[in-house]
Amino acid sequence: MTAIRKQLFRRYKGNPILAPSDWPYTVNGVFNPGVAVDRDGSTVLLVRVEDRTGVSHLTVARSRDGFTDWKVDPHPSFYPDLDRSEEAWGIEDPRITRVDDEYLITYTGFSRGGPLVCLAATRDFRSFERRAVLMSPEDKDAALFPTRFGGRWGLLHRPVTSGDHRVGTHIWISWSPDLRHWGDHAILIHARQGAWWDAVKVGLGPPPLQTDQGWLLMFHGVKTTAAGAIYRSGLALLDLEDPGTVLARSNEWVIGPEADYERTGDVPDVVFPTGWLLEPDGDTIRMYYGAADTSVAVASAGLNELLAFVHDHCICGGSHRRGAHCTAAAGGPPWG
Repeated sequence: MTAIRKQLFRRYKGNPILAPSDWPYTVNGVFNPGVAVDRDGSTVLLVRVEDRTGVSHLTVARSRDGFTDWKVDPHPSFYPDLDRSEEAWGIEDPRITRVDDEYLITYTGFSRGGPLVCLAATRDFRSFERRAVLMSPEDKDAALFPTRFGGRWGLLHRPVTSGDHRVGTHIWISWSPDLRHWGDHAILIHARQGAWWDAVKVGLGPPPLQTDQGWLLMFHGVKTTAAGAIYRSGLALLDLEDPGTVLARSNEWVIGPEADYERTGDVPDVVFPTGWLLEPDGDTIRMYYGAADTSVAVASAGLNELLAFVHDHCICGGSHRRGAHCTAAAGGPPWG
């Protein structure tokens, strides 16, 4: 197997780009942002904000260059409706998918029955319309594809199927004709078992990114150690026409907690990507992530390098033919 010779993701030297001290009102932590390009070309982050009650809401931050001079809304931009059972304990971890002239936002509603997947929409990141509950508890880490397949919407999400660590929690794909009624549920990315970095629990990172080789995914894996859990992220590639087919899956993680702001905070040792953008050059990716459930950071990578990595470091050892279905990539036996 080819060794890693350099960091694929290059952290911005000005990280963290957003911290609680940047907020115009009192908060505890700012992290796990969804990201989009606004109509004027500026970068919009929809940031999860945990206030000092412990309840989370979402607030918009804008920047011309996506790195500096952030303008944060003076008040919460999208606050949970505490009278709604699905949002009784807050809203968390948005992922943003642009479809035509609106932005579809999947987010976690924290209900009294546990986390569930909700859908909202906006055209301007100033007003938001709640659309539906997509998945019942316990379920989270969800994102939509920006296009339909055979007339159906595809949703990636992470239900918690059992408390038994031998079963694990996996990334699923589900299908809908109308963004309300969902079926044909199937496990897409299995959590492995044993000492692997992505054993027992995996979950989706940013929304799937369309490339000429397939849909590029970033997913997190959670390794439990004697000192606590470590959240790292790896890559997978799905078939462009049939995203229920995994073409490749990285055997190694590509970014994990290293910097002080990632290793120290409310939840130490967490790198949690939730949004990325492809720059106009067609190769540079800007990836935004929560660091230690406390602040927001950004890192950059080359798309072509990521695609080469996911093939060369595939879970099968790189033995499958590029572009072909890798039978081991979903993580089932013998790898799971």
